[in-house]
Amino acid sequence: MKVLVTGSDGFIGKNLISELKSQDQIQILEFSRSSKLSELEAYCKEASFIFHFAGVNRPNDQSEFKTGNVELLNTMLGHLKNHKNYCPIVLSSSSQAELPNPYGRSKKEAEELLIDYSNNTGTKVFIYRFTNVFGKWCKPNYNSVIATFCYNVANGLPIVVNDAEKVLNLVYIDDLINEMKRALNGVETKGKQHCVVPEIHTKSLGEIVELINSFKASREERSIPNTSDIFTKQLYSTYLSYLPTNQFSYELKMNIDQRGSFTEFIKTPERGQVSVNISKPGITKGNHWHHTKNEKFLVVSGSGVIRFRKINSDEVHEYFVSGEKLTVVDIPIGYTHNIENLGDSDMVTIMWVNECFDPKNPDTKFLEV
Repeated sequence: MKVLVTGSDGFIGKNLISELKSQDQIQILEFSRSSKLSELEAYCKEASFIFHFAGVNRPNDQSEFKTGNVELLNTMLGHLKNHKNYCPIVLSSSSQAELPNPYGRSKKEAEELLIDYSNNTGTKVFIYRFTNVFGKWCKPNYNSVIATFCYNVANGLPIVVNDAEKVLNLVYIDDLINEMKRALNGVETKGKQHCVVPEIHTKSLGEIVELINSFKASREERSIPNTSDIFTKQLYSTYLSYLPTNQFSYELKMNIDQRGSFTEFIKTPERGQVSVNISKPGITKGNHWHHTKNEKFLVVSGSGVIRFRKINSDEVHEYFVSGEKLTVVDIPIGYTHNIENLGDSDMVTIMWVNECFDPKNPDTKFLEV
């Protein structure tokens, strides 16, 4: 199957092509601003499906709206008709197609042109009015407020919000690409008048800015966003894609003493926290118990033993652990416990606890095992 993607070097085009290239038996025909019109004619002869994403939305001169959004489509349709190729066509339109501005009028005219072509040739067409699409590879300071905000915050630049209460309808790029794949397979999602991406988020600018700022602060706070909320999950992934390449890493505060170190890695209000514990050879840590706090220990390097004794009991239970065989050990409440390094090198343990440490209520009672 040969799929023509116009606007192949644009935000949506690049994401679609990267996904389709992973599909077997699909050959991508790429047409971009740098391509020659003769290439478009050749592709129109070969294509078995077309995604027409090429267009203009930030021209130097308003006449370019007509050239980029209407005339290019008309040229492509002419080539298809000359070659008697009536393959399906997806048109990337805009929610502004109903607005009386030059951009909106050009998008509306393109829609009408494609509908007339469909009526005259029987070609199946899919018209999508995309709105506020966000995700990786979107150009900042261009036509996406989320791309601009993510880029600026990630790079330590200021952002300007004129109306925090303004509400946007937002579409995540992966949801859009999944809809394009449905259209390719003939199972597009139909709206009242046009095809639609069914997954839409409605958020205010204030909410968006608050979330993005929290992403930046999460490194210092050693926190991660609430990814059970799908919009937060998608926005956080988008934000990370705008990090400068020299800022992918960040340091953690290591609490070091003669016994080794203890370092908090991730803290969440919903899922507790994860820490890294390093014990020197012969060192025993712990000897305490909890009322409600529970933990999981995973030794990933070195070897040792985790000991338990139920409160008011003399019976001690031992679990021998090693990085050679990864084994998770649950730490139940009501058992005093410790962990001892039995090896000749540092023992590294990943520790999860069901709640973040609260110095005012540590729920930690010291008692020798």
